[in-house]
Amino acid sequence: MTDRPVRAIARLLAPAILVLVGCAGTASNPEQLADQHGLKTTWVRGQGYRHRLFQRGADDGPLHVYLEGDGQPWLTRRRISADPTPHNALALRLMLRDPAPSAYLGRPCYHGSATDPGCAPWIWTHGRYSEPVIASMADALRKIAGVDRELTLIGYSGGGTIAMLLAPRLPNVTRVVTVAANLDIAAWTRHHGFSPLTDSMNPADMAPLPAGIAQLHLAGGRDRNVPPRLSATAVARQPGASFRVLPRYDHRCCWERDWPALISPKPAGRSGPVVD
Repeated sequence: MTDRPVRAIARLLAPAILVLVGCAGTASNPEQLADQHGLKTTWVRGQGYRHRLFQRGADDGPLHVYLEGDGQPWLTRRRISADPTPHNALALRLMLRDPAPSAYLGRPCYHGSATDPGCAPWIWTHGRYSEPVIASMADALRKIAGVDRELTLIGYSGGGTIAMLLAPRLPNVTRVVTVAANLDIAAWTRHHGFSPLTDSMNPADMAPLPAGIAQLHLAGGRDRNVPPRLSATAVARQPGASFRVLPRYDHRCCWERDWPALISPKPAGRSGPVVD
C-alpha cells in the first residue's frame, strides 16, 4: 500500500479516534462526575443510614430529584459485590443535562458507605427496595427539601422503582418520571430467572399514587434488561399515568443524548401506552 491511501484512511478515521479518546477521558463514576462539574457534594443522614448528595442550582423553588439505578449489587450470579455503587452513573448524567435545580440522592450503603453501621449485602441485593431503604431515603428528602418545596422524582432503572415507592410518602411530590424502570419486580425477577427480591416492596402491588402526582414512564423498545411489557401492566394500574415506549432505545441508550426534551411536559391527551 502506498503512502497516499494510508493518509486517506487516516483522515477518515481521525474523527472517530478523537471521539473515542474524548469518551475515554470523560469521568464516569459518580464522584468523578460531581467533581468534574462542580456539584455541591455532601452527606445527608436519613433514617438509620447516610446518603450521598450532589446538588446544583437554586436552594428554593421546584427541585428535580434524581435516583440512580441498582449499580452493581452482584459481581456474578453467586458473588455479591462489596460496593454496589455504579461505575457509570446514568441518572447523574441525566441530571447534568437538566437545567432545572436538581439533587442526586444516593442509596443507603452506596458511594463508599457499605461498611457503615447497619449496612450489609442484603441492603443492596434482596432488600434493595425494602422498607428500611425507602424510609431512610424519604427521611433524607424531608431534610433536603422540607415538606413544602415542590419535588419531581426522576428514577433510572431501579431508581424508578424507588421513585414510585417514595412518592406517596412525601406530600410535596408533584411528578414522577421513570426511565427504563422495573416497575414490577416480581415479573422482572421471573423474566431473568433471578431469585425473588425478598422483603423488597413492589410498585406493581401498591395502590395508585394520589391523583395530584403526574406520572411519565419511559421505556426502551430494545431494552433487554427491562422489556417494556414487564412494566406495562403496573403502569396501567396507575390512572392517568403516561407510558411512552421509544422503539430504538435500550436500557442505556439513548436517554442521555435526548435529555431533557424527553421529560418536557406534553399537552394533555392520551395516557395509555404510546409508541413513538
